[in-house]
Amino acid sequence: MTTQNQETASNQKVPSFIKNAGDVTPPPSEGAGGRLFWFLACAAADIPENGGGCVKYGDKQIAVFNFTRRGEWYATDNMCPHRMQMALSRGMIGTQGDEPKVACPFHKKTFSLETGACLNGDDYQIKTYPVKVEDGLVYISLPQPPPKEGAFELAK
Repeated sequence: MTTQNQETASNQKVPSFIKNAGDVTPPPSEGAGGRLFWFLACAAADIPENGGGCVKYGDKQIAVFNFTRRGEWYATDNMCPHRMQMALSRGMIGTQGDEPKVACPFHKKTFSLETGACLNGDDYQIKTYPVKVEDGLVYISLPQPPPKEGAFELAK
């Protein structure tokens, strides 16, 4: 993928398809824990079919998965809690029964992409986030306001 970047006031590179990094789009909606803020994470074309990618939102790394075989998108924390490694976006996705899952590429701990529960029977959990795709853009919802200008980018 070739994406031209623009620089923000803090000299942080932001993909050119993102006009106002950190803007809330669309307006916040109410969720179970209060207000949910949707942020523009990336273009859908940036995430490989039946694979994942990583985006940064402030200091947080979020794994985004395009589960093409199921026609579904998922977002979770990128950190595997087993060894505290930022790696889940590089893991293999698949199913266990009807449960969509991701396997950590290092030690093969598997996590539900719907609930975040560890499917190996271990006492680990990852956070999951609502995702939607509109007009070829991927939005992720978090229960916190967006960071300041220039605070998110596509992780490499």
